[in-house]
Amino acid sequence: MLMQGSLLLLGVFFLLLFLGVPLGVALGVAGTLVIAINGLGIMTLPTNVWTGIAKYPLLALPVFVLAGMVFERSGVAERLVRFASACVGSRTGGLALVAILVCMVLGGISGSGPADAAAVATVLAPGMLKQGYPRPFTASLVAAAGSTAILIPPSIAFIVYAVLVPGVSVPALFVGGLIPGLLAGLSLMVPALYFAHRNGFGRMEEGVSHPSIWATFKEAVWGLMAPVVILGGLRSGAFTPTEAAVVAVFYGLFVGLVIYRTLDLRKIYDVLRESAEISAIVMIIIALATIFAHAGSTVGAFDAFAKSLMSVTGNEVVMLLAINAILLIAGMLLDGISIFLVFLPILLPIVRAYGWDLTWFGIMMTMNIAVGQFTPPMAVNLMVTCKIVGCSMESTVPWVLWFVLANVVALLLVTFVPEIALFLPRLLGDI
Repeated sequence: MLMQGSLLLLGVFFLLLFLGVPLGVALGVAGTLVIAINGLGIMTLPTNVWTGIAKYPLLALPVFVLAGMVFERSGVAERLVRFASACVGSRTGGLALVAILVCMVLGGISGSGPADAAAVATVLAPGMLKQGYPRPFTASLVAAAGSTAILIPPSIAFIVYAVLVPGVSVPALFVGGLIPGLLAGLSLMVPALYFAHRNGFGRMEEGVSHPSIWATFKEAVWGLMAPVVILGGLRSGAFTPTEAAVVAVFYGLFVGLVIYRTLDLRKIYDVLRESAEISAIVMIIIALATIFAHAGSTVGAFDAFAKSLMSVTGNEVVMLLAINAILLIAGMLLDGISIFLVFLPILLPIVRAYGWDLTWFGIMMTMNIAVGQFTPPMAVNLMVTCKIVGCSMESTVPWVLWFVLANVVALLLVTFVPEIALFLPRLLGDI
């Protein structure tokens, strides 16, 4: 009976996905069908849905989405670009470095890859194209750099992971993701500079004046202070991750309304509406995924799948490589939250069987998702940047594969040297 239930659950789910049914609906329908057929208590579904979303850390998710959009519309990205350009100076490949650095700083504010990629591409793309960067290269670079946003705290992906995995704290994930996020950004600089120098992208004209570092710093300081305020408050214990999200929103509104004066009531209304829509979609998917998780755990589908995967190999290195390969492929087809919801119930039994650290595993899993954000065919970041830059996704493949390779090297380092992710959380006493 349980084996039949497992096959039915996974079979219906993948069939609905193949037919183009939205992920949340596919999860909910498959779970409800198995619960009804096997008599597992159909009346418990409302309770399961409620307990799936009635979790305190999830309060931070819609507020961080709002915070990211507020900073995106307040002109922070434009000022950060000017400051980074002044710091990098006139050199071949300078704007490529600026794109990566600004995306990493914005990642410490919004926690959203697509939002960062959109903001930086809008500001930087015209200048990069003027300096000779090809459109596909520009779109690929900014999309890849934007993916660091879900690793550098605060991260929406880490919040979702902490909600789905009991015993993992949001502060530990935030702190642990800092070094891997910086490593991912630094790894992108290698191919960016190599191709810029080899092909002469971004050669600066002599005699062109540039603003001083001090002048641009004074403009950008409010944006640079945002990660300090958010993370500093978290580390000092002044507020929780959820309260940090609220602080980030009010700080962004203060900067946009009072300091830069780029926000008005109309823009604030648009930000509230768009962030509410994004948050509602995410919360509905999480609620419906709770039904799928309840059905899967009751019929033993996830344990059975994990055991079959472990029966293929008992070698820990091979298992880690297999998991990374599965997640990288999934990242090419699904968005990050969907990957957490679908694969975590299957992978957690394997993690516990090998005794792996759950904080490190969450960071490693998120690095895979980050690579997927700019790897075709799904590549949500790449979709955004291609639209802004004005090129097809197909034309970016020769460039984007080099950035994927660079990030995979960083991923493998974190995979096989867990201390890269665990050093700071242990030092600060978070784990």
